[in-house]
Amino acid sequence: MVVPHLVLDVREDGTLTATLNRHPVAAPEDVGAWRRAMFAQIIDHVTHDRAIPVRVTVHEVDGSTFTDILPAAKRPTPKPETNSQPEPEWTKRPSKRRRGVDPIEVDGGDGFIAGEDIAVALIVAHTDATPDGRARALIDPQVVTATKADEVVLVGRVSGTIAVRGLA
Repeated sequence: MVVPHLVLDVREDGTLTATLNRHPVAAPEDVGAWRRAMFAQIIDHVTHDRAIPVRVTVHEVDGSTFTDILPAAKRPTPKPETNSQPEPEWTKRPSKRRRGVDPIEVDGGDGFIAGEDIAVALIVAHTDATPDGRARALIDPQVVTATKADEVVLVGRVSGTIAVRGLA
């Protein structure tokens, strides 16, 4: 199997060009131009929502280059519905914000690549790095209580940066 090669060239103004196997990857019409903060969206776009692996090379404005291979994401196979009972609350993916419940904020610090997908472990959510490469995760306190977690791990899927933070 040949892994497709995505090359992202970052420009001074924060926009970037994307090529996949040396063919330009156009940004959606409603977006205009790819931006650094759209890194995860570009990856999802060229891999059909991470159905295939991809080799990514990022050429930064300062001349530095970063290369990594992102594996395809395993997608759960939907189970046929056998009854009409609602799904138990604890099995549902937590929403970004529930009314009346303030999420717990975790500042993951520096070292992430702008816009990269950041895994939040106990993998209860994903977030994107800010344009300056910082990570921040909002965690539903009910999830923390249910799991009795006292730490969270943030993992940059591209940079490989790992930040471990206490929840106390």
